Amino acid sequence: MAEQGSGPAVLDVHLVTPDREVWAGEATFVIARSASGDLGVLPGHEQVLSVMGAGPVKIERAGEEPLIVECDGGFLSVSRINDTTRVDILAENVSDNL
Repeated sequence: MAEQGSGPAVLDVHLVTPDREVWAGEATFVIARSASGDLGVLPGHEQVLSVMGAGPVKIERAGEEPLIVECDGGFLSVSRINDTTRVDILAENVSDNL
């Protein structure tokens, strides 16, 4: 993970279903559908736990095309440990083309 002052801040993202890890890696921005509307997460975001609604999850990655998958519900958790912002997306099902 990027240390403070060593480059752009990133998110440590983990997208999982009950039976597999769909994707894990670094991202610059995540947007997902929560039960109360769209939720955007940038590095340094406050801790949050949210119920996800059905809809797209967009994971923007530095220097790459965004990863966009459809999730049909689950949970999104944002936590911080030191300077690292971790995003865990625990989805019931993911329609992906990875």
